[in-house]
Amino acid sequence: MRIILIGPPGAGKGTQCQRLVDYLRVPHLSTGEMLRAAVRAGTAEGLAAAHFMAQGQLVPDPMILGLVTKRLEAADCRDGCLLDGFPRTLPQAAMLDDLLDCRAMSVDGVIELAVPRDELVHRMLARKREDDNPEIFAKRIASFEVQTAPLLDYYKRQGKLASIDGLGTADEIFNRVREALRRLKRDSYQG
Repeated sequence: MRIILIGPPGAGKGTQCQRLVDYLRVPHLSTGEMLRAAVRAGTAEGLAAAHFMAQGQLVPDPMILGLVTKRLEAADCRDGCLLDGFPRTLPQAAMLDDLLDCRAMSVDGVIELAVPRDELVHRMLARKREDDNPEIFAKRIASFEVQTAPLLDYYKRQGKLASIDGLGTADEIFNRVREALRRLKRDSYQG
């Protein structure tokens, strides 16, 4: 099963993906983690990405697509994966559809973690990650609202979107995620 997890920065996508990896037994493809690892390793991709990340901007599509393509071609992704941080824009969603189409694959479902903006700011202040400061975080939220939120309608029109409440304990949210997955699986079999 190929699942995309969408939510604004600080929504808890990473936490829920780690739980889903164990639940579904598929790899977690976090473009944010892939990029941060490339920056730490000092790779050419990482050095190029670091400039955009420091400004709170999205890393250019060709760079992201290259990372995702390499990962999707790995043997452990044949039976599915969890995509976190990609796609972030409508053009990226179209690129992903084309990439998967060429391999006789498709996105099976999209889960949105819906979290109010004030809660996102509270979470950002609590997590103390190197790329989290109020100014950059505000830019990341604004970027999500303008560039990524339109994906929700894109996947809703395809009948692949399940929107869940991202407030509560990690266990409560995960129970909602699992129920959303069950609905997505059931709907895909009926469609």
